[in-house]
Amino acid sequence: MPTALITGASAGLGAEFARQLARRRADLILVARSVGALEKLAAELRSEYGVAVEIVSADLAEEAGVEKVAERLRDTSDPVDLLVNNAGFGLPLQFADNDIDDEVRHLRLHVEASMRLMHAALQSMRGRGGRIINVASVAGFISRSTYSACKAWLIGFSRWANAEYARDGVSVTALCPGFTHTSFHERMGLPVGQEGVPAIMWLNARDVVRIGLRDAALGKSVSVPSLRYKAIVALARVLPSSLTSGVARRGRV
Repeated sequence: MPTALITGASAGLGAEFARQLARRRADLILVARSVGALEKLAAELRSEYGVAVEIVSADLAEEAGVEKVAERLRDTSDPVDLLVNNAGFGLPLQFADNDIDDEVRHLRLHVEASMRLMHAALQSMRGRGGRIINVASVAGFISRSTYSACKAWLIGFSRWANAEYARDGVSVTALCPGFTHTSFHERMGLPVGQEGVPAIMWLNARDVVRIGLRDAALGKSVSVPSLRYKAIVALARVLPSSLTSGVARRGRV
């Protein structure tokens, strides 16, 4: 029975990953800062699917929190088969107006924590096999402040790592959804219906996770759920950044 470790598992895409993997009978290690939410989800999954669920409370924007999770990933006596780097948060697009400490925390969580957890996972996966899913965003293909820059780094690194470690039996996939119905936008103070985004652009979390798991199983380096977002990514590659960054000022991805 495989074991999956999911960061940011208390809500949103992280919780949906946990539910779909539990349905496939995977044992789980759920990581987040909110112990209460993790315990509630863990109890639900144990009861409904009969899987083993381990809880790890950690703040991945802090060095101690990252090392706590990295140590679990390096454990070869009870190895992790799938790492889902999902933890993250958003900031307003006005970089110069944001608190720089918030920006640094944002960078550490999206880039440094993901890199360090990938490094730890590879110590036990190489030669044995495994999968890593880095939850990025369509924003990574578009110029829009530091969130976009962080996700662009994650996409580029995932592409390289997928090619590099395929010989060791490890696949690395950057999952790049667009606007998705989760609590992500509400935590930024943007109530549902007030994000300035047309209804047709919203994705369902269940579909995003299902497609991400499928593409990871196929060994794809980048997974973009839905044809409409595939079209946006294709356009972003040929249009000037001055145009795409102007359009991208609306809403949050």
